[in-house]
Amino acid sequence: MKLLRYGPVGHEKPGLLDADQRIRDLSGHVADINPGTLAPAELDRLGRIDPKSLPLVDGSPRLGMPVAQVGKFIAIGLNYADHAAESNLAIPAEPVVFTKAISSLTGPNDDVMLPLDSVKGDWEVELGIVIGQRASYVSEAQALDYVAGYCLVNDVSEREYQIERGGTWDKGKGCDTFGPVGPWLVTSVEVGDPQALDMWLDVNGTRMQTGNTRTMIFNCAVIVSYVSRFMTLMPGDIITTGTPPGVGMGKKPDPVFLKAGDVMTLGIDKLGTQRQRVVAWTRT
Repeated sequence: MKLLRYGPVGHEKPGLLDADQRIRDLSGHVADINPGTLAPAELDRLGRIDPKSLPLVDGSPRLGMPVAQVGKFIAIGLNYADHAAESNLAIPAEPVVFTKAISSLTGPNDDVMLPLDSVKGDWEVELGIVIGQRASYVSEAQALDYVAGYCLVNDVSEREYQIERGGTWDKGKGCDTFGPVGPWLVTSVEVGDPQALDMWLDVNGTRMQTGNTRTMIFNCAVIVSYVSRFMTLMPGDIITTGTPPGVGMGKKPDPVFLKAGDVMTLGIDKLGTQRQRVVAWTRT
């Protein structure tokens, strides 16, 4: 099942994608796709609905974040060995955990706005894990039982802010619009093995990243279990799990960074695609 939210910013409605890739309105069955919707019993109830019985949504509406009321947006760094190498960093002995501000979250095709005085904007296609049940100190063997589903994430970054200005990575990761998520949340049952998904990202039509989730250093079960030791994971929390090689910072001989007018397109098998236009900073 592919759950989504569609409509103008702040006024999104719940929906699902049918087998013909058409949006169906779920408003008659659920108020929104939010933490309460992600409980196993609720997902099971929604999964029993015949999509053909739902109203068809006309046109091509804007797609919003597939989950509302996200409480935490957690990220894992350097989780692909070849990405660590291109970043000139050692392979971590334990997962590198940092936070992306929830104010960075945005729809999958909304504009990405470079922050004021940005000089090193960068891209990262990533697999996102959406938590469905409260998780604290869960074992690796049971960790995926706490996952409602998966989504596509672009972990947009500002490398100067992240690396060259002291402190933690967070300041280069949590800028407004730096967390496009979606187009939909795909339930765990439909995804199957999360460690067998091809992923890619293009900038202006040129392939920059190609990878597969099987090459993660720490797989999804390890990540959920590990993070749950340090914080209680709640329904609706998102963990984005790291990126394969091909980021702008790692390009040889010269790094390549985002500028206004660039277009990023990216995708992961079973999870859909995104497209973002890069724009210059404006006061909001």
